[in-house]
Amino acid sequence: MAVTSKEIQEYPGTSQAVETEATRNRKIYLPRVDIFETSDAIVLIADMPGVDENSVTITLERNVLTLTGSPAIEHLKGYEIALAEYDVGDYQRSFSLSDEIDGEKIDAVVKNGVLRLTLPKAEPAKARKINVKAA
Repeated sequence: MAVTSKEIQEYPGTSQAVETEATRNRKIYLPRVDIFETSDAIVLIADMPGVDENSVTITLERNVLTLTGSPAIEHLKGYEIALAEYDVGDYQRSFSLSDEIDGEKIDAVVKNGVLRLTLPKAEPAKARKINVKAA
């Protein structure tokens, strides 16, 4: 993925299937993400079907934002799968953030399997006038 803005870019190595050691024997999918920019924030919208507020984890460490989700697998008692066209697995995606994002004010909301992150831009260092007094 190309750099979408100077504040956020996909973390290297996450453009294809995730090949890491997992503690669970499940497939790991890269959720599709749309990124929008306003004058005040970067908005990231990730599709993670089956994920709710209790099964999604968002971490920010060393300017790397990582999204992880684990949807619950529904098993119907008394039935066995004859054909499955849709496979269930975990979601994971990472992005590298610049220092222009205020990591302390990131807001996350999930609804109907869609995760919406608002990444506020940091306030630029404001110039101030220093008064000089006579000695």
